[in-house]
Amino acid sequence: MPEFRMIDTGRVRLRVAVEGAGPLVLMVHGFPESWYSWRHQLGPVAAAGFTAAAIDVRGYGQSDRPGLVEDYAMEHLVSDIAAVADAFQPDPAILVGHDWGAPQVWNSALTRPERFRAVAALSVPYAGVPARPFTEVFRQAFTKKGRFFYQEWFQEVGPAEKEAQRDVRDFLRKFYYGISGDAPDGTWPNKPAGSTLLDGMVDPDPFPAWLTPADLDYYVGEFVRSGFFGPISRYRNHERDFAWLQPYKDRRIEQPALFIGGTRDPATTLFGAVADPIALMRPHVPGVEGHLLEGCGHWTQQERPDVVNRLLVEWLGRLG
Repeated sequence: MPEFRMIDTGRVRLRVAVEGAGPLVLMVHGFPESWYSWRHQLGPVAAAGFTAAAIDVRGYGQSDRPGLVEDYAMEHLVSDIAAVADAFQPDPAILVGHDWGAPQVWNSALTRPERFRAVAALSVPYAGVPARPFTEVFRQAFTKKGRFFYQEWFQEVGPAEKEAQRDVRDFLRKFYYGISGDAPDGTWPNKPAGSTLLDGMVDPDPFPAWLTPADLDYYVGEFVRSGFFGPISRYRNHERDFAWLQPYKDRRIEQPALFIGGTRDPATTLFGAVADPIALMRPHVPGVEGHLLEGCGHWTQQERPDVVNRLLVEWLGRLG
């Protein structure tokens, strides 16, 4: 296991897993994960001559868990990332994010270019400052057409948390499998609005080898401890995030950037709306280097650790 440090940001205390010494590479996880989703990357990045640090985002694991929905707005998460970077070293840091961690690192690089010298993201491409809140997008595409969308299910405080916490292991197994590269087409069910997230979801037997029983045990323990209010509340801040980002709408991410996505990841294709996510990014991130991993699902660095490590370490080596 890595060394763990508790960092006081002045607003919350965050747990950070750390290996190595050298320039800081700060890794930010997504939903529903923890620092542990970077377990395969910490060692190789540290061996390449960097301080590899993976945070538990506020609301997760052993980090603080503020009690208001608005505590999980993007503005606060970006401030957390900057505060952790400041606690490690004064020099501009390198960011790596996956799933919700990807928007967090993209927006950190966008809004604090002096603090972050390069940015890598897995799964979620960057399409610029939004022209409207994402709630409007998914309600037009799904809810108004009578179709279920998981982020709509997450909007009301209470029901989603209750469903996830009823049996944490069952929830995680079904959620992880449903958007993995191992799941057959149709495993993530197309169902009517008003369904719950787990309606129609599959619990595979056996689970794909990229997540061992011990890995699942670790995740279950973390969510039994933390609950799901903070993690799910990230999805309840689209309007706040939209308003906060508007002053940056004419700015691009000019730092060196890396993107790695999977061809079977719905987040990479924005649920099938984007044929070429790397081309989508270039007007907004002109220096991006992009890679699409054939057959890879949503859990990029866990499903394909060897290729992700190779691409990431090679990119880090070119930053100078």
